[in-house]
Amino acid sequence: MKHLGIALAFLVAAPAAAQQTDLGEPLPEGGEVEIIEQSDGGLSFTVTDESAWENLGIAIPAFATDRNVPTPANQSGTAALGLELARVVTADLRNNGLFEPTGPDALPRPQFANITSPEWNVWANRGAEMLVQGYVRGRSDGRLTVGCYLYDMALRDELVREGWVVQPADWRRAAHKCADLIYSRLTGESPFFDSRIAYIAETGPKDNRTKRLAIMDSDGANHRFITTGRSTALTPRYSPDYRQLVYLSYVDGNPRIYVYDIGTGQQTLVTQSENPTFAPRWSPDGRSILYSMAVNGNTDIYRVGAQGGRSERLTDAPGIDIGGSYSPDGSKIVFESDRSGSQQIYVMDADGSNQQRLSFFGGRAATPEWSPRGDQIAFTHITGDFRVAVMNTNGRNMRYLTNSWQDEAPTWAPNGRIVQFFRTERNTGSTSLWQVDLTGENERRLPTPVDASDPAWGPILP
Repeated sequence: MKHLGIALAFLVAAPAAAQQTDLGEPLPEGGEVEIIEQSDGGLSFTVTDESAWENLGIAIPAFATDRNVPTPANQSGTAALGLELARVVTADLRNNGLFEPTGPDALPRPQFANITSPEWNVWANRGAEMLVQGYVRGRSDGRLTVGCYLYDMALRDELVREGWVVQPADWRRAAHKCADLIYSRLTGESPFFDSRIAYIAETGPKDNRTKRLAIMDSDGANHRFITTGRSTALTPRYSPDYRQLVYLSYVDGNPRIYVYDIGTGQQTLVTQSENPTFAPRWSPDGRSILYSMAVNGNTDIYRVGAQGGRSERLTDAPGIDIGGSYSPDGSKIVFESDRSGSQQIYVMDADGSNQQRLSFFGGRAATPEWSPRGDQIAFTHITGDFRVAVMNTNGRNMRYLTNSWQDEAPTWAPNGRIVQFFRTERNTGSTSLWQVDLTGENERRLPTPVDASDPAWGPILP
């Protein structure tokens, strides 16, 4: 069965209340990452041509250690952890489709003393244009210090460095931050590796699916289920400050919108109703939530405070108005409506005024989401097959990013460069999460332990 157009849940305004229904164990996000050093040197160039990115020789050997000490992060100690850190950095840079780095398994391992004083001739002979070196050290308080350095081989000079102190359980965050540092320095763009993804984990037969809320790192690691599956969870979205998730839930058949606090494991009931309800979405300031609700056969978009309270209706056209994604500045809302006779994309001012149709390119259009950069809208285009597409915010220059049987529900990376979506297989009906960059040429599947749908990409972690 196709996901688009299916009734997702029900709700109306109700007093906010603390809830624990259907939650698993609390899932605190771990300790903060402490920055210990930063430096930004001269750069011989900034890569702006994507073909040059792919041809850029980046060597990423294993991170060094001053002495191999035991750590809960790796039973073999900090020496083995240094290899894993470099592998994660390499995978991050390779999997985004912009670079072809050489990882630690094909490179010699530098000594600890050479991290700040590279052996230039060794790396030049290997054709490296950029060199990433790092270290990991055990601390007396049990935490880890991780350093990351980027060198320009042409200049034989350090370009940028940064260091972090992390709990052993957060070692992957240090690797992602190193990849973010390199990505930003070479491309001039905002990073996205140290972020997380929420989605709906699906198990069971097609006619009786169990749908649980789950979160994981941007590369699929550190996967955790948040809800138990006793009630159905749908359409999660991260708050702008990353501290909370809003999602839709059926509890004993009654639909509700909850806000889940990631750090404490507590959730708050925002609103509930016996009416069909769809697609809760945050405002950019985190103060309110959009959702759609069907009343007497007419579905409109509403807004309610993030802590609950009275709901305000923003649309009143005959038909089905669903979704609602704010522009980054909060001034506009893009949504889907069938008021013209088929699903199409519309835009309105944040107060519901000035509603205008954007999509005039044939077929149907649904699930729009505004780019964090504010310059494009991703959506699902339906012409028999379901494909992920993007267009300008004025509805022009539509182009496809995918070309499969059923790709839908796009969500943007924090930097607006990668789009994530879920794919349904034609023969099996199984669903999975995928990512594609804005060229449409670099697709990859994210690993999940079960079927996956309704992805939501969170902002960069603090």
